[in-house]
Amino acid sequence: MQITSEITDLDKRGHKPTQRRCIAKCEVRERHDMIRFVTDPTGVVVPDILGKLPGRGVWVSSDAGSLSEVISKTAFSRSFKSKVKVLDDLLSTTERLLSRRVLGLVTMARKAGSISLGFDQVQSMAREAEVAIRIEASDGSADGRGKIRTLSKAMNREYNFADPIVVGCFSSNKIGAALSRESIVHVGIKRGKLAKTLSVEVKRLSGFVDLVPVDWPDREHEIKIK
Repeated sequence: MQITSEITDLDKRGHKPTQRRCIAKCEVRERHDMIRFVTDPTGVVVPDILGKLPGRGVWVSSDAGSLSEVISKTAFSRSFKSKVKVLDDLLSTTERLLSRRVLGLVTMARKAGSISLGFDQVQSMAREAEVAIRIEASDGSADGRGKIRTLSKAMNREYNFADPIVVGCFSSNKIGAALSRESIVHVGIKRGKLAKTLSVEVKRLSGFVDLVPVDWPDREHEIKIK
């Protein structure tokens, strides 16, 4: 039986369902845990991070293992029902585009006023129990990071909010570039709709990179996304 990942049946309200079938595992999962792939006019497979590109699409669980399996087993051609080209850098391209998506949302958070920058500002946001996501530079110090972590966890728990997850896979220069600064070490994302969207994209990225660097001495104390 041919397994296809693009489910086209509509629900009772005429909406597309929120689930798709992963062509690596043949499992049905939520779209926000997956990545859509399409082919360009030359037949090359490309990631459709936003899930909006035209044409037939196939879906893969958002993790490097699943995507590597699809590439090695030539599952793309079977799923697209035609011979397609898979470039050698598809894995790294997917990771890069997911990273760009996350940083793009951080930029949006700044424009929306849903962000705090720098140690003092993030600490102030933490005291109000408003930090949903902490973005910590991979090259930042454990001391400052630890103080923010301790305060934000304590205040969130006092008001029965979830512990703020941490994103530590970007350098201070990359974070700064996304926020029109030379470098930034500490960022707090305020609880709200944008933070929810960002958490979805962070979870997808976590399948390709370690959100908490392995060389952080305080790694075991950080809150990892589930």
